[in-house]
Amino acid sequence: MIVVAGEALIDLVPRGTGALADLGPALGGGPYNTAVALGRLGSRTAFCSRLSYDAFGEALLDGLRRAGVDVSGVQRGTEPSTLAVATVGADGSAAYSFYVEGTADRLFTAPAELPAGTRAVSFGTCSLVLEPGASAYEELMRSAAGRGVFTALDPNVRPGLIADADAYRARFASWLPSVSLLKLSEEDARWLGGTPRAWLAAGPSAVVITHGGDGLTAFTKDGAVHSVPGEKVDVVDTIGAGDTVNAALLHALSVRDALSPEGVAGLDASDWTGLLRFAARAAAVTCSRAGAEPPYAAEVGEP
Repeated sequence: MIVVAGEALIDLVPRGTGALADLGPALGGGPYNTAVALGRLGSRTAFCSRLSYDAFGEALLDGLRRAGVDVSGVQRGTEPSTLAVATVGADGSAAYSFYVEGTADRLFTAPAELPAGTRAVSFGTCSLVLEPGASAYEELMRSAAGRGVFTALDPNVRPGLIADADAYRARFASWLPSVSLLKLSEEDARWLGGTPRAWLAAGPSAVVITHGGDGLTAFTKDGAVHSVPGEKVDVVDTIGAGDTVNAALLHALSVRDALSPEGVAGLDASDWTGLLRFAARAAAVTCSRAGAEPPYAAEVGEP
């Protein structure tokens, strides 16, 4: 079982051009997209979050169920769902503005225990910024790592939500001893101001950096660097591409029985090439269609 912990929200995605383009609601949120992608790829997955009882919350829950994700641990609340307004650039890249005050997912509380058979927990994005939920997710991360559970982190930095950049960077550094796999975009890496080698020294077994259409690079504790190019595709938008990479990496590690520091250390160059190429294929499918619509297993083949 892979547990994904973090927010689910509604992306309002433009259906045309211009500042007042018609906005259509789409299911989203980095952790939510990761959970859906894992379910579609065939991994046993559970979602750990807090959703509203409003119509958006019901739609988010239905989306998880359709992907085969276990929602028994999802908390509920009467507060509204978080909204994110997406702006899509000419190259398909997406930027966001958020409506987060008083929303349900901010009131998440850490569960007493994880589902039976949990092998990994994935964290990231807004859920690790917005209090009081951020502290609850942080508590869950530290407790899972303390019990020897494999942990994955994609900070997916949203600067507009971060009131104190230096404080957030310090908090990010404090998470690293509890992180097994760190995945981040090259934009995030620049904003955070660190290096893969420094991050590896702090805790993670591997660091994977995405370069948009130019591919992915993995850095490991033995000093190795593994890179693959991106998959060529006609990009509609990049919404959910990084979340799909998260899911693809976790799924492929699970298939290889490598969801542990020892498992990651045992991967050779061929394994890493296979992992990264699988993630690149999966992300390309997501980029080829509007919104966060990650692929099903039949669309990307074996990891």
